[in-house]
Formats: sequence, C-alpha cells, structure tokens
Amino acid sequence: MRIYCDSCILIYFYDHIGSFNVRAVNRLMAFAAAGDRIAVSDLVRLECRVKPFKNHDAAKLAVFDAFFGRPDVEIVPITTTVFDRAMTIRAAHGFKLGDSLHLAAATESRCDGFLTNDMRLSAFSAVPVEMLP
Repeated sequence: MRIYCDSCILIYFYDHIGSFNVRAVNRLMAFAAAGDRIAVSDLVRLECRVKPFKNHDAAKLAVFDAFFGRPDVEIVPITTTVFDRAMTIRAAHGFKLGDSLHLAAATESRCDGFLTNDMRLSAFSAVPVEMLP
C-alpha cells in the first residue's frame, strides 16, 4: 500500500517529543513492518523543512532530507491536474489551500490512504483518511 503522510505526521516523527512523537513513530514503524510505502509531495518537504531552515538547524534539515531520499518514500508530483483537483476539494469542503493540495496529490497519485492528525480532513472521502491513532 501507498500511504500519503501529511506534514504534521513527519514533523511529529522527527521534531517533537511526547505523545504525538510516540504515536507517529508507532504508526510509521507499522507501515514499514507491513512493507507499505510512504508518499509525500514537495509541499510536505517544504512544510517539514521551514522551521529547521528558519532556525539554521542544518542537522535537522539533513534528517528530513535523508528521510525524503529513502527508497521507501515516494515524492508524488503536484501537477496542473493536482491543482485542478485541489480547487474542487477546496470549493466543496472549504479546506485550506495546503490541505486541499495534499489531499489532491494523494488522490491523483492513487494513494491507498492519507495519514493526518487534522480531524477536519476526515470529511474527505475520495481517499481513506486515517487519523493518527
């Protein structure tokens, strides 16, 4: 299976401590154990890298870059078709632009699921939305 991970999941995984980190670690390790692939877009890359870049944290940038370069992580494109799908998602659901683009990228790249911690996105049904357990 291919699971699109919302930016918050990877930020919890690499940049937080506490219960969100533990939950993200457990879920991503379960994906790995099942042989699932993680899908992200360049928008996820951008969102994950902003804080370390702003803080001049080269080590944290390297951690995120290493993750995005892993063979089990697929970067899905954000094409004109994705933007068009995002427009329809945003119009139908009132989601923010970034959330609409994430959902559109997952949908257009035929991901089997979308992992997030944003309860609002569970209203989307074109791809199964899983809340971080």
